[in-house]
Amino acid sequence: MYTYSKGSRAERELIHFFSGHGYCVIRAAGSGVSSLSPDLLLFKRGNQYAIEAKAHETLNLGLDREQFLGLKRWEENTGITTLVGWRRSREDWLFVPLSIFKENEKTFTLNWENAKMVGRKKEELV
Repeated sequence: MYTYSKGSRAERELIHFFSGHGYCVIRAAGSGVSSLSPDLLLFKRGNQYAIEAKAHETLNLGLDREQFLGLKRWEENTGITTLVGWRRSREDWLFVPLSIFKENEKTFTLNWENAKMVGRKKEELV
């Protein structure tokens, strides 16, 4: 339950930030439980983002195969740029495209150093 509450708190933080910058924000029903859709959808005058929010302390972030492939399908079907938002304690959010995740046998992974090199800060999305 702790992980779920931490995740929903992180999502609410993003909702507050992006709505405060003029975005219309939709939080997916079942967010954090189902991998059928991203956690958040953001819309503002032609800018569209689908965000899967992750608040993890580890130096490596892994998405299970089913969730990752579901996000890829979502991006392909909708044409909406899909990003994984990753935040660690005392670090700001980084938003990374699905294309930089590395495929492993059971997961798709990304390390924090690569996320810092390629990821965009939330201010860059507004």
